[in-house]
Amino acid sequence: MSNILYDDQVKYLTFLRNESKSLIKEMEIYAAKNKVPILDWMSAEFLEQLITIINPKKVLEIGTAIGYSSIRIASKLRKKALLDTIEKSKNNIKLAKEYIRRAKLTSSINILEGDALEIMPCLDKKYDLIFLDADKEDYEKLFHYSLMLLKKGGVLFVDNLLWHGYAAAKSVPESYTKSTKIIREFNKMFMNSTELQSTILSIGDGIGLGVKL
Repeated sequence: MSNILYDDQVKYLTFLRNESKSLIKEMEIYAAKNKVPILDWMSAEFLEQLITIINPKKVLEIGTAIGYSSIRIASKLRKKALLDTIEKSKNNIKLAKEYIRRAKLTSSINILEGDALEIMPCLDKKYDLIFLDADKEDYEKLFHYSLMLLKKGGVLFVDNLLWHGYAAAKSVPESYTKSTKIIREFNKMFMNSTELQSTILSIGDGIGLGVKL
């Protein structure tokens, strides 16, 4: 259950959920069984709605994992729009490619294999939307690279900013102390950026939404 929403709220929203795609359900089950971190389904639905509203032509995802959010993003893109997604885990890349093939979205998704910290400085295009969901210790550097690659008026979508509820908690488990400190510092930077109009929403595990000024 979520540490952000009350349990009864999560149950109610799950009851109302209308997910008809069997592949999406299969990926959610696989991720849960194998402890693969993927975007919370509520956050994914919000991201899909956002893509439908802003109609981006170029999207960058930092952290492909098994391709769950990649597929959800690409399924809402219009013709000729493209998603570039960065992933360094060879095992994840193999799984993502197979899921993307099954979703029939290979022409809409371009997997960039390697470390985002090395790939992003070499990219020579600007993006309408950037989705950041990578290693938390790299968030600050990836944030600055994202700002460089984001178009004016473009949207930055960042996951995990409430960090299982620990970002706002008085007591944090020892195993989460370091990561929680990183997220708290990132949140201050994100909310005080002079380059973004920023907000943090209590959707899923906490979504940071910024529009480049």
